[in-house]
Amino acid sequence: MSLQLVLFIVFGTVSAVSSVLMITRRDIVVSALFLILNLASLAGLYLILNAQFIAVVQVIIYAGAIMVLFLFVIMLLRPENEKKFLEANPSIKIFAFIIGAVIFLQLAYLIFFSGPDNLNNASVAASVKAGTIEEIGKQLYTNYILPFEAAGFLLLAATIGALVLAKKKFE
Repeated sequence: MSLQLVLFIVFGTVSAVSSVLMITRRDIVVSALFLILNLASLAGLYLILNAQFIAVVQVIIYAGAIMVLFLFVIMLLRPENEKKFLEANPSIKIFAFIIGAVIFLQLAYLIFFSGPDNLNNASVAASVKAGTIEEIGKQLYTNYILPFEAAGFLLLAATIGALVLAKKKFE
């Protein structure tokens, strides 16, 4: 058994278990901590797939910045004062179980009845090269410079708009 397979089994198990624990916990802060564990294990899976940049972005942006924002919103909303959503709508719980069963059956079908694709060494080498930071930077600043600049201007306009709206609110 190779190290890559062992790491895949470990990270996959941690990811699956932490995702189930995340949605079954009553305390929202504990659920958010399990989400951080899930995001970290997904970063490990990305590393196994030779997508180093996506793994680093996963940890820095999602597990770091976005989770701080989630925890801030959780503390701001004070969820202990809210009415339990599933107790008020029991039919939603049944619908959620049906959707979960359908997704589970689809995943089981994919795992047990689909065969592996025939990959050659050239496509594996190309996927390893595509996941590096150098290749992403080269593609971003050569082939995709116009959409990159447009996204930058849109984010700048959104930031200025948020500041203008926030300033009007405080005056």
